[in-house]
Amino acid sequence: MSVRQTTADVVVVDYGLGNLRSVTRGLERAGADVTLSEDPAEFDAADGIVLPGVGAFSEGMDNAGPFREALVEQAEAGKPLFGICLGMQMLLTTSEEADHEGQGDAEGLDLIPGKNVRFSRDQTVPHMGWNELDVTRDHPLVEGVDGEHAYFVHSYYAVPDDEHATVATTDYGTDFASIVANDAGNVFGTQFHPEKSGETGLRILRNYVDYCLDR
Repeated sequence: MSVRQTTADVVVVDYGLGNLRSVTRGLERAGADVTLSEDPAEFDAADGIVLPGVGAFSEGMDNAGPFREALVEQAEAGKPLFGICLGMQMLLTTSEEADHEGQGDAEGLDLIPGKNVRFSRDQTVPHMGWNELDVTRDHPLVEGVDGEHAYFVHSYYAVPDDEHATVATTDYGTDFASIVANDAGNVFGTQFHPEKSGETGLRILRNYVDYCLDR
């Protein structure tokens, strides 16, 4: 008789950008055994992969270049891949940010086809602080969080090509996708920081750990 695994082995990708310490602590509180890794070879043994991120899209994709092939391979193989803030935006195809900052074209991972766009001039940027999550479709990540609040800091937001990729929205002058996921459900991201979102964020991280264990 096999014994059910009770701790998920999660790799947090260390590509030089992101709140690595707070993300690691949050995942550990949620029940994960966390490894910070600069080596894509460590992805194989992990139950899940977390791609954090703070900063500009172009810089993020440049830094993550050595991980690109491995991240796509793991995602296509069905491994749970969780992008946080910039990490979520990097799951998409491209971003207006590179053009806006004069950095030329920057190509995302294209695991969730779509584009990141800047909030309009009518809105104060960055969107910073607590805001509500409106869950629009079922996904294991959002169990028990509909109507709860999370902590945001961003000036760009995801516009997936497929509306079904939107799992939750948030209102900031416009309803934007605050949680997205691919068709298979194993690639997903939050525009907000769950590690800074109190009990709501902890619930989401626990949902992620449970999802990794159930795969």
